[in-house]
Parts: sequence; structure tokens; C-alpha cells
Amino acid sequence: MAKILIVDDEMPIRRTLRDILEFEGYDVDEATDGLECVSKVQKEKFDVVITDIKMPKMDGIEALERLQILSPETPVIMVSGHGTIDTAVEAVKKGAFDFISKPPDLNRMLITVRNAIERADLVNTTQVLRKQVKSSKGVNMIGESAPIIEIKRMLEKVAPTDSRVLITGQNGTGKELVARWIHEKSNRADGPMVEVNCAAIPAELIESELFGHKKGSFTGAIADRPGKFEQANGGTLFMDEIGDMSLDAQAKVLRALQESKITRVGDSKEIKVDVRVLAATNKDLREEISAGRFREDLYHRLAVIVVKVPSLNERREDIPLLIEHFNRRIADDYGHGPKNFTPGAIKALQEYNWTGNIRELANVIERLFILCDQTVGEEDVQLYVYPNK
Repeated sequence: MAKILIVDDEMPIRRTLRDILEFEGYDVDEATDGLECVSKVQKEKFDVVITDIKMPKMDGIEALERLQILSPETPVIMVSGHGTIDTAVEAVKKGAFDFISKPPDLNRMLITVRNAIERADLVNTTQVLRKQVKSSKGVNMIGESAPIIEIKRMLEKVAPTDSRVLITGQNGTGKELVARWIHEKSNRADGPMVEVNCAAIPAELIESELFGHKKGSFTGAIADRPGKFEQANGGTLFMDEIGDMSLDAQAKVLRALQESKITRVGDSKEIKVDVRVLAATNKDLREEISAGRFREDLYHRLAVIVVKVPSLNERREDIPLLIEHFNRRIADDYGHGPKNFTPGAIKALQEYNWTGNIRELANVIERLFILCDQTVGEEDVQLYVYPNK
């Protein structure tokens, strides 16, 4: 039975819609304004939301914007007695399924609700199929070495929980892959995984990027904008290179983790968020704490579980499997069959000093794939991989 939420500050309208929808066999709930609507959607799933536009506390347009973040797959039907073409266009642009003027034509309302539910079912089916395809491709951690087996064992236990995880390791070791593996094995796999590289964002913009901003809060803020925490609501936020974040931003991240609430830049209103945070760094955060560059209280919030990803030099026995993986993947990308790597070539690659780790190995295999004949030998590795030889 489909569940529908009616949002309107006028009781007669709510009653009329409720009666006709319940007569058609729908399960109906009510909210008196946008704020209550958002609160209900945070707590339970609805198949369709029908909302008025002009309401106290929070109007329908703002509620629509929040719902697009909280539950983007839920169709929202806008209803208004003050509707104009411009209002309808604005609502549809912001993600509304349809716009109906008051007093609503009940036949049209029922048809629109049925169409919305069918659309939602189609979207859900598509998401399930995409997830199945994604699972078949797999976010797979390639390797059978002792360090990798230990990490897989740990992640199998950690992933189903909501515990925060700090992933450490050198650049190119696969920290992002570990984060994706945790997300896809977690109970939040159906929710979004949002990534933010803390090192790539200027210090003056990091707060806006993470927490969003209010229109007019600074030069260039031409519209309200949700941040990464809001975008990740119900899912996972992966904060890469968190060791490069400013102390001011660290303090606000700490508050978000403590209270599960954020405040957009230039706004005073608190927004509740349900986010699992995974963080990664190539730095020794203990040293950063001693140097006064990282907050110790934030470290302890993040490091509930610490996963150290080994360097490629620490897992050389995995290199033959990784060569096979990248060889097949690159062959698929180029539309050719895979190359043949001789035992000598594989041994030479195992003995190489991989300062760039798996990222460097992937680049090297692509280089050999392009430059070499069908068989890649030891001499090819010496020519195209080893420097000054």
C-alpha cells in the first residue's frame, strides 16, 4: 500500500484530500507546514508528498528543496491557490513532479498521484538494477597478501556498523577504494556516497563546501546551496586528505559529528543530518596534533576504527594479480584483447620501487599496453619503466 504525505496549513484541504486518497486505498499521513513535512520525511519513507506552497514556518518551495536532498526519489506534487505559470515553472525546475492549482480537481489529483507512484516504482527498479550491475562489477580489493586479507577481515566487521573510520596510508595506495568498499557493504549502500577532497578546496571556501551557504552570505553566493553534509544525508561522507583542513573548519566538523547538526554559512538555522563520516589522510595525525595543526578531539571522533592501507612495496606478492586486473581493464577500455606478460616481466615489476603505489602501477601497465607488442617481456619493463637503463 502506497503511503502519501499531505502538507497543508488548511485543515479542510487536508481532510478532503485524505478522504479521497484513503477511499482509493492509500495510507495517508498529514503535516501542517514544511518544517513538519521535512521532519516526517527524515523519520519515515513516503511514496508521494503532496504539499501546499504558502505555509507558515517553512513554505512548500523550501520544503521541496530539502526533500530533494533528503529523499530525491520521492515525487513531490505542489498544490497552490496562488499559483501562476512562473510559480509552476519554478516548482518543476526545483524538482516537483507536477503542479496543481487550488481548488484541486480531484480526478486530476488521483491521476497525478498514480503517475507519480508509477514513476517512483520505475526509479526504484532502476536503482536496484544499477546496484546489481555495480555489484557484479564490484568494488573489489585485489590481493591475497596477509595485509590485504587482514584489511578485508576488518572491513567485513566494520562496514555494517555506523562507526566512523579513519583510513591512513601513502598516496596512491587505494584509500578511496577502501572507503567505497565500506560504503557498499554498509546498511547505507542505498544512500549517497559524497566525496570531498579537503586539500583541493581553498581554506576560505571549505566551510561553504562542507556546510553549504545562504544566498548573499558572501560575494558570489547568488543562491542557497546545500553543502556536502546535507548532500550525504542518509549515506556516507568521505573526507579525503582531512589532515589538510584548517583548524577553524576542523572545529565545525567536530560540532557536526558531536551534534549531528550543521549550519549553513550566513544562516543561523540548524539542519539535522544523518551521515556516516569516513576520513582519509596520508599524514601522521599524531604528529600533526603535536605540531598544533590538527585537533586532538577531532582525531578521537574520527579514529573510532583506524585502517592502515599498506604500500605496494609492502604487498609485492599481490603485484601479479594487480597486473592481470589492470591488463584486462585497459584491454576493455581500448577494445583489444589483453597483453601477455612474461614471467620475467612480472618479476621485474615486482622488484621495482613503487613510490606511487597502485596508482603508479596502473599507469605503468597502461604505458606498457600502448607501447609494447602482444607479449610484454622483461626487456620492455627495463626500457619503459626503469629509469636511466
